[in-house]
Amino acid sequence: MKRYTFAGNLLAVLALAPPIHADAEAPGRITNLYDAFGAPEAALTQDWGYAALVEYDGKRILFDTGNDAGILERNLAALDLDLATLDAAIISHRHGDHTSGLDYLLKVNPDVIIYAPQEGAFFRASLPGDFLTPAPGLPGDLRYFGGTYPDRIETGSPWPDANFSVVTETTEILPGFYVISVESQKPGTVDMNELSLAIRTPRGLLVVVGCSHPGVEKILEQAAEIDDRLYSVVGGFHLVRAPEPEVRRVALMLRDELKIKRVAPAHCTSEPGFKVFLDLFKERFDRAGLGAEIEIPSD
Repeated sequence: MKRYTFAGNLLAVLALAPPIHADAEAPGRITNLYDAFGAPEAALTQDWGYAALVEYDGKRILFDTGNDAGILERNLAALDLDLATLDAAIISHRHGDHTSGLDYLLKVNPDVIIYAPQEGAFFRASLPGDFLTPAPGLPGDLRYFGGTYPDRIETGSPWPDANFSVVTETTEILPGFYVISVESQKPGTVDMNELSLAIRTPRGLLVVVGCSHPGVEKILEQAAEIDDRLYSVVGGFHLVRAPEPEVRRVALMLRDELKIKRVAPAHCTSEPGFKVFLDLFKERFDRAGLGAEIEIPSD
């Protein structure tokens, strides 16, 4: 049986935190806080980027933070939601349209644990050990650290006070909530790690994705190692610039091979992508634009 790591240090963090807040009896939902499309709503500001609030089984998890801290703050106020009480936050990947709202999050909730991908330049990751491969006979002034290497070198972060927890493998961060790490091999993002969130529901896994740079199908294949019953995928499928045959290939794979029951494409899926998924999934297509609420099944 495949084993997954559990973020044990989270228990210590939560032990010191005040009780959290979500009503376990309330319907589960994912609310799109930040996006560039959706039903017209004067109080909400559309912008390119993504952020969503997951509320399920008494837990509240922020997934990504959008492209502008001010817009995120205003959209939250318009939706009568807040980030002061969270069980966790997740940053899917390093791009600014998913990370720029971190400034607002840290202002209102500076101690929240933030799960982030292995990304040396942004999220306090460890420097790869082979960066310090020694060369015998090299003069001392050309040796890193004079030849006496530290046990660990942690890179800095634009958010120095944030409580980042770097995820490198599938990790159960809370009971029934898994963070998945998948490495991209697509041009432009080769070797970039991206995190997604998989949630156990009675109908199978619901997977929240940020941009799906590695390929939404690759992320779902990884999720299926937890549970091969895939209920839904919500978020950006990164099909901008993809030709129509490639969009259709991905959509058909999700429908016919991975047997996913519902889709809720958002953010960078693209307008042609929305059309293909709407055509193929029909009534199993959930509109997931700015302000939309996607139900998480409880039975």
